[in-house]
Amino acid sequence: MKEKTNKLIIFLLLLTVIGLGSGCNRNQNQSGEDHEDLNISQVHTSNPINQSVANQAKKKVITEEDISDVKAVNTDKELLIAIKVENFERFRLKKIEKNVKSDLEKDYPDHKVLVSTDSKMYLELDQLEQKIQKDNTNTEGIRKGFY
Repeated sequence: MKEKTNKLIIFLLLLTVIGLGSGCNRNQNQSGEDHEDLNISQVHTSNPINQSVANQAKKKVITEEDISDVKAVNTDKELLIAIKVENFERFRLKKIEKNVKSDLEKDYPDHKVLVSTDSKMYLELDQLEQKIQKDNTNTEGIRKGFY
């Protein structure tokens, strides 16, 4: 009886060690440090709405290792960016948002920079990017999308 109990305890300990070891193994691609496979949609239009500032800002922001995806839209004086962060970085949302905003304000001093980590804002910016891509909106439509 005692021998069966000892074998059971050893089996459970071995199973626990294997489970913890495999759960803590973190692959390079899973951690978000390899950003080469991410697709950033470049917004191009035939309208007079130039999205080059938003596209450049996306390229700059996505290089940070904490950020997994980014959406951005700009007008002539405003730049709105929504970012997604890795799951374990969600505890530092305010700090990441503040760092991104300060970096972009330095790069684009003539634009009012608005940065958000809100998922609803991310989805709405995605829809706004698609409208701009399809040439279904104008500068006033973008401003309404901002507020």
